[in-house]
Amino acid sequence: MQFVRYSAGGPSDWGLLADGTVYPLVDVPVGTPSLTAFTNESYRRYLGHLTAEDALPGLPAEDVRLHAPVPDLGKIICIGLNYRDHAEEVGEDLPEEPLLFAKAPTAVTDPGAPIRIPPGIEEVDYEVELGVVIGRTAHRVEAANAGEYVAGYTVFNDVSGRDAQFADGQWFRGKGFDTFAPMGPALATGEEFDPNATDVTLRVNGETKQDSNTDQFIFDVPELVEYVSHAMTLEPGDVIPTGTPAGVGISREPPELLSPGDTVEAEVEGIGTLENPVVDGV
Repeated sequence: MQFVRYSAGGPSDWGLLADGTVYPLVDVPVGTPSLTAFTNESYRRYLGHLTAEDALPGLPAEDVRLHAPVPDLGKIICIGLNYRDHAEEVGEDLPEEPLLFAKAPTAVTDPGAPIRIPPGIEEVDYEVELGVVIGRTAHRVEAANAGEYVAGYTVFNDVSGRDAQFADGQWFRGKGFDTFAPMGPALATGEEFDPNATDVTLRVNGETKQDSNTDQFIFDVPELVEYVSHAMTLEPGDVIPTGTPAGVGISREPPELLSPGDTVEAEVEGIGTLENPVVDGV
């Protein structure tokens, strides 16, 4: 099942996306949709019943504008070096524990919105990632129970200003520029989506740059939720991008980085394609 944040000439709201149609959820009798509700199997099953019975009005997906699928964004806790193929690419040993770093919530931008290259930043890179969206407060959760706290999964592009990142000796500024966290287009929920066995791909101007599968994870999603929730309390709206596979631009010979005029497509099987143009920032 896929949920989206969308607008159609008015304020944004939740919708259920199915077969090219967005079904508004604002008037569903059981109450206002929320990330917490999406963790509830009976709630998802109820919505599936309504759409199957044609009990909800529908809008053609091409007629709405999609937004990042987390309306009240909290923390963004990123995972560094979490694909075996990426560790090999950069010549690093596999980490013994997840490597955590933060990304500014103000970096998030919508599907279709431009990635703006800040003045003075010349080495802008792409990183396709599977994003884990938290739906319930999680404190010291065990891996075996981690799925109960996940609202769903989305596509995340961890855009990076490599020159700022390397000059600073830490990652917060280089990862945190405005628009450097495109997210969307949908939130995939339910057991039919396996976050640990799904294809992840990134294309620049139609040319494939990254092509892997989350079976390359060093730490899988339940392990990450356990690890992070033992370090800090996770709350609804927190997002855990799970790392990027091999093929990042800075590791290519010569480097292949983003420029104004480029179009970036980050895709995760079972969720969709997150497309963003690249422009000069102001």
